[in-house]
Amino acid sequence: MPSSAPAATVQAGRVYQAKGYPYRIDELFGPTQDTRPFEGGRYVTLRLTSAMYHRFHAPDDAVLEHVTYLSGDTWNVNPIALARVERLFCRNERAVLRLRLAPGGQPVAIVAVAAVLVASIRLHALDVLLHLRWRGPNEMPCDAPVRRGQEMGWFEHGSTLIVFVPPGFEMAQGVGPGSRLRMGQPLLRRVPPSTAGHAAATPSAAP
Repeated sequence: MPSSAPAATVQAGRVYQAKGYPYRIDELFGPTQDTRPFEGGRYVTLRLTSAMYHRFHAPDDAVLEHVTYLSGDTWNVNPIALARVERLFCRNERAVLRLRLAPGGQPVAIVAVAAVLVASIRLHALDVLLHLRWRGPNEMPCDAPVRRGQEMGWFEHGSTLIVFVPPGFEMAQGVGPGSRLRMGQPLLRRVPPSTAGHAAATPSAAP
């Protein structure tokens, strides 16, 4: 049951971990990844504390196409640290999961950021344990179909997930700063060009 930070828009490649603390999406994803599909799109930061559910799930029917693992620090990711440590998410160990939605082919990225006591990330699609001994970036092409709600991986402790979508999505009703999200609860909603301003089916649920 993660808690969410306010959704915002990627502008000129810049995103925010906390008010006044910007970082670059290309630095978060690593030097090999193309972040242009997410320019002008939405992103949501989900915090998983140590007492919460530490597993994450597919936001919709999709194909996991690529994983980039980047070794790094394990700073605490609580609100105090986010307001004091610049570019914290870009400094911590993380895995960038690139997916393509089956319903419409839109790209989605889920960045799993490790933290203190969480020096490993496990993914079902890869028969490896991602941990600090892997110096990165490590590129792992995939072709793993996933169904909405299917478990994709887990942390050993609490941490953070950052979900990126391209333009054409909006926040689902009831999701806001500090709100608690439950497994299966809609997180983002696709807005088709033909019905701009009207929400369509929910392609994304809380990971």
